[in-house]
Amino acid sequence: MPKILVADDSIAVRKVAERLLTEAGLGVTLAANGEEALAYLSKERPDVIVSDVIMPDKSGYEVCAFVRGHASLATTPVLLISGIVNDEVTKQAESCHADGVLKKPFQGTSLKDRVLELLAKRQEPAVVALSPAAPAPKPVASAEVWNGPQITDEQLAIYKHAVAHASELDAQLQAERVKGEGLKKRVGELEVLAAQAKEIEDQLAAERQRVEEAGDQSSRAQAIEAELAQERQQIVSLKAQIASTEDLLSGAQAKTSVLESALKSEQDSIQGLRQQIADLQQAVSAVPQLESTLMTERAATAKLVEQLTVLEAAAARTKDLEARLAREEHRAADLERQVTQADAALTAERTRAGELSGRLAEAERGVQRLSDLENQLAVVSQAGSAKESRIHELEKMVAAAQEFEKLLATERDRNAALVRRVLESEQSAEQSMKRFEDMARKLGEIAGLASQLGSGKGRA
Repeated sequence: MPKILVADDSIAVRKVAERLLTEAGLGVTLAANGEEALAYLSKERPDVIVSDVIMPDKSGYEVCAFVRGHASLATTPVLLISGIVNDEVTKQAESCHADGVLKKPFQGTSLKDRVLELLAKRQEPAVVALSPAAPAPKPVASAEVWNGPQITDEQLAIYKHAVAHASELDAQLQAERVKGEGLKKRVGELEVLAAQAKEIEDQLAAERQRVEEAGDQSSRAQAIEAELAQERQQIVSLKAQIASTEDLLSGAQAKTSVLESALKSEQDSIQGLRQQIADLQQAVSAVPQLESTLMTERAATAKLVEQLTVLEAAAARTKDLEARLAREEHRAADLERQVTQADAALTAERTRAGELSGRLAEAERGVQRLSDLENQLAVVSQAGSAKESRIHELEKMVAAAQEFEKLLATERDRNAALVRRVLESEQSAEQSMKRFEDMARKLGEIAGLASQLGSGKGRA
């Protein structure tokens, strides 16, 4: 899996870049500033470096200069990103030998496309280094020293034609693979659109719930329900179109597998031709022996005639392969027409998505109105709740006053009873005093009588 280093001091930009590149099947490492990026580059070798131009410590230009200044990193593509792309930024990017400047925020899949393009360019030298090896068995030119029949030149011509034809088939197979990748990319975009439509559907469902909660907005709820039904129909049609596009992609993959099998058979036939040419080279190396004896020369000539027969059969196979290639080209043309139809369908879906966005904006305005009404209702409810709390407090105060009145009446009754008891006690005390005074008087009288009695006894 290719490794991508993303260096940016904005966490939002890092997260967006990580999501886009991860969806493309790439491994992503994040760095919050230039110092972290340089520390990572001193240990690891990423396939592509994406760096912000302006960062707190080391700028993107310094990161790019560091990469170009190290032999092990010098060929690594560096893509700079900046919120402002002008002539000054472009000149500085060129001065540090960056591979390009991309404006942020990223538009659609621009970041993913640029990174994949840089990866493809980095892999091209290896492919170019391998492709010239196809016509390797050219040492047959040594057969030119043989002055016998012209069979060897014809065989070489047939072999060269077969090799060139195989190269064309390989190029056509690569083109078919590129078309298949394009179809996969379009299917991915359609899946993204479907996910966005699903999010919009969820948002509309949430809006519908809010509208249903607001009882005084029944007419707007009905309108949103109608719009929701239309959006669901559009989403169903979008899903059907995605399914048709997936069918087209599966057909393209099947055709690509057929082309690969045809290329394999062609490579096998070319391998047979190479083996035959090797046999011819061995026969050419035996020319001195052929000159020494006539019988050996006749035998070699007979062998060459047999090989010529085999080469003629190979030429017939090549013609058959050309006919197959013509059929494959016809199929490729049909596939291109289908891709064109898929593009038209994608354009229509984007138009529908724009309409969907407009309707969503209207729904958001309706939600804003509902939120305003909810705020007003909350204010009114808060005022009503405050009044209710004051009423409850007044009711509690009235109840407490009534209880105080009851307690006061009870206390008054108790005080009246106490007053009555005090009066009764005073009356009892007065009566007791009168009785005590009567008893004292009587005791005085008794004491006077006793003294009189005592004095009379003394006299006697």
